[in-house]
Amino acid sequence: MYSLVADAILVVHFAFIVFVLGGQACVVVGRFLNWRWVRNMTFRLCHILAIGIVVALSWADQLCPLTTWENSLRYAAGEQPYAGSFVGYWVGRLVYYDAPQWVFIVGYSLFGALVLATWIWIRPEREGSNTSTGDGHGKHPDR
Repeated sequence: MYSLVADAILVVHFAFIVFVLGGQACVVVGRFLNWRWVRNMTFRLCHILAIGIVVALSWADQLCPLTTWENSLRYAAGEQPYAGSFVGYWVGRLVYYDAPQWVFIVGYSLFGALVLATWIWIRPEREGSNTSTGDGHGKHPDR
């Protein structure tokens, strides 16, 4: 049972990474394709909070709580991390990299700065705000 829960945590961890990376890509692409949802304040707050947590943990030299929890469950199951199951092995290979800590700190910080710059460039909207051009296509004037 511990192994199954560890696999589920790994999938959640992978989904979190997809949200952070994919969310950023969607915001930028959505700016050019006029996707109104990429300006949604709730989405944007969740997105910037997610990368903010990653950056803060890396600067504090702390492991992601999902990694810690997953590893504890794998040890409780009598496994080494990512040695036990198909999901654990393959998703783990996509999520984890072997590099010096400074590489992650710099990478997370640069990506966090990119998300912050995008926040300024492609501003989120409050629910019900009226910043469209009124043409029915949801286009926004450059601000």
